[in-house]
Amino acid sequence: MKYIDLYLLSVPEANLPAYKKVATKFGKLAKEHGALSYQEFLGEDLESVGGLLSFAKAVKPKEGETVVAAVAEFKNKTHRNQVMKKLLADPRVDEIEPNPPLFNMKKMYYGGFSGIVEA
Repeated sequence: MKYIDLYLLSVPEANLPAYKKVATKFGKLAKEHGALSYQEFLGEDLESVGGLLSFAKAVKPKEGETVVAAVAEFKNKTHRNQVMKKLLADPRVDEIEPNPPLFNMKKMYYGGFSGIVEA
């Protein structure tokens, strides 16, 4: 089964056009270095329902920010580690990140997940 890296963050709405450009470049680099896929999603239905916690509660977006989820897919954890090592060593990654950053990195959540069900 595949392995994914999942990122959850809040981005100021005013920065979304620039963020999409940066994320697109990052995703292309990730795929160039071997990621199977890279996708980003804009949060829409983020209210707590039936006592469940929402993603918005996790990242605590400020007024004027929106929640974004990103998913990078790999063959397995070993493959992810190989791809990420090459990707993070690529100087083009540093070149695409604007200064100042488009979002608060300290509010970004990250995790790597092994697949357990594929239906």
